[in-house]
Amino acid sequence: MSRRYVNQLSHGDSVDEAFLVADKQLRANRQGNLYLQIELRDKTGSVGARLWNATEDLARSFEPGDFLRVRGKTQIFQGSLQVILTHIDVLDAGRVEPEDFLPQSSQNVSKLFARLRELLLAMSNPHLRALVECFLIDDEFVAKFTSAPAGIKNHHAYQGGLLEHVVTLLNVADRILDLYPEIDRDLLLTGIFLHDVGKIDELSYDRAFAYTDEGQLVGHLVMGVELLREKVLRTVELTGESFPPELLLRLKHMIVSHHGAYEYGSPKLPMTLEAVALHYLDNLDAKIHTFGREIRDDPSRDSSWTPFQQSLGRRLFKGTPGQAADGETSDF
Repeated sequence: MSRRYVNQLSHGDSVDEAFLVADKQLRANRQGNLYLQIELRDKTGSVGARLWNATEDLARSFEPGDFLRVRGKTQIFQGSLQVILTHIDVLDAGRVEPEDFLPQSSQNVSKLFARLRELLLAMSNPHLRALVECFLIDDEFVAKFTSAPAGIKNHHAYQGGLLEHVVTLLNVADRILDLYPEIDRDLLLTGIFLHDVGKIDELSYDRAFAYTDEGQLVGHLVMGVELLREKVLRTVELTGESFPPELLLRLKHMIVSHHGAYEYGSPKLPMTLEAVALHYLDNLDAKIHTFGREIRDDPSRDSSWTPFQQSLGRRLFKGTPGQAADGETSDF
């Protein structure tokens, strides 16, 4: 019997299905009664769920990354779909197909990686090309880089998301750099490749997406600089040539400044042309992906607007229902 995925659920559906626990919180309502707030996930997305009259023992019986068999009914609450649960059972991981539960990139990962290699290995700067090659010959690194998400809940939050994000940025840069001859092409491409490289170890993504201990305590900016330093030393060993100090400094700066502002976690503001370009390209792709996902995944089919998105500080206009499909045009 085929399973029903999150993206197939709608208001009023009965649910009897297995899901991955992405998050779990035991809370108390105004009367002091305990309930469980759970984020259930499969490869198509996630949905919030509540189990009323929960107990501490039940809450301790499973953790994020575990699998649950749940029964309940869906409803729309404050513009979002949720499941009101009536029963949950913890499932043995051996009884499920793991590929059903972690979201995957919709693009072909092998083709994405081939495009990454094509763009990076065509660079003319011998030091940067040797550095990139040092990353790409590391099988463990490649396995992580092609599997990692770019985030847990925000942009590109699926396996292969980091690779997809980086290749998109590389493709955009490849198309526009002729318009900005003052930007060092090879330096920008390398910075794009490396800007989020610390996420391969900042995040865990074999089951539920979460932060590792090192990710929580250190973060991907510092971890990325450390990984860069390691690979530069390895590059020097393999080539027998020193790596230009200023080139390394510029790469470090691109990693630590790419968030663009202190309030967004950047310890430094972008202070080179390549760092400024990286920040705005990164922000463009993240924003377009996030806004597009909110519009695409909105369960309401009879409204021109999404619900108010707290993280975005606004509602998003989807267009008049059926307008695009009907192909109607304005008289003006």
